[in-house]
Amino acid sequence: MSLRVAVVGAGYWGPNLVRNFGSSPDWEVVALCDLDAQRAAAVLGPRSTVDIATSLEALLARDDVDAVAVATPADTHCAIALAALEAGKHVLVEKPIASSRADAERMVARAEELGLVLMCDHTYCYTPAVQHLRALVQGGELGDILFVDSVRINLGLVRSDVDVFWDLAPHDLSILDFVLPGGLSPLEVSARGADPIGNGHSCLGYLTMPLPGGAIANVHVNWLSPTKIRHMVIGGSRRTVVWDDLNPQQRLSVYDRGVDLDLTSDGADTAEKRLVNVNYRLGDMHAPALPEREALGLMAAEFAAAITEGRAPATDGWAGLRVLSVLEAATESQRRAGAMAAVGMPFGRAGLPAQGGLVAAGAGR
Repeated sequence: MSLRVAVVGAGYWGPNLVRNFGSSPDWEVVALCDLDAQRAAAVLGPRSTVDIATSLEALLARDDVDAVAVATPADTHCAIALAALEAGKHVLVEKPIASSRADAERMVARAEELGLVLMCDHTYCYTPAVQHLRALVQGGELGDILFVDSVRINLGLVRSDVDVFWDLAPHDLSILDFVLPGGLSPLEVSARGADPIGNGHSCLGYLTMPLPGGAIANVHVNWLSPTKIRHMVIGGSRRTVVWDDLNPQQRLSVYDRGVDLDLTSDGADTAEKRLVNVNYRLGDMHAPALPEREALGLMAAEFAAAITEGRAPATDGWAGLRVLSVLEAATESQRRAGAMAAVGMPFGRAGLPAQGGLVAAGAGR
């Protein structure tokens, strides 16, 4: 039996959710809610049997809605999600999960109290390339992670409501949270942004995060580049993988290349080591064959599975909260001219403190 979902928001992303939930065997779209009924009707088309709603309160009072997918501006996410949770609905929220960490914490806490699924649509985590990337990293194929370099630039929409970090970096941060062992867990970040066109917000910037074991991650985001690049390099002690999202013929390239150091110890104190030799490995490269599937379809399936199995989804509310915590620290770092800013990370799913769980009795509502 299919679960029944209502989509809230018929703007930029809502139509994609309607299409993917509508084509999923796990879901039936029963309503599309938007203040503009004509816009909702245009999304659904003249032959659609999906209801159009303009009142969120009336929508949430319906007993034929199991879940709500929220595709509205971030500053409305908290109020809509909390209202839906209080009405007993499972909730999917677009990125970022909220406009502030305090709001996200309220959402995560309330979902756990009620035993309902709160999921963040970190879409890239459901692409075959990123799922294969996760398997490589967490399966130990790359060895110890040494560095991450990520570039997300294009001549895109210059926004006046948020800066480029809040617009573009959630994609890269959510991927790192999904891929890295233990999730996204930096204790501090440094961010420097620039606004050379006088937009009022940073239009390009660099975000740097220390990672466990002495590794480092760097994320470059930019609205002003004449070329579009979606590129991530994850370097390990054994292998390095390059993800190029704009190359469908070869999205992942795994290189058996790197640097090996010969170290010798000076006496009994093994902490005192001296470099003897540098060896460069120049091995093969292989490109794994990957299926081409729409990520939102896999996301919809994961949302349904989490509800029916009474478990947290792969990109749960904690994942959204971790990403949001880094974004807030990046804002603080920019205010301090790039100085390190503490994250105060809510670890959640990584198995560290703050991990919650669904209440079995409420998870299958």
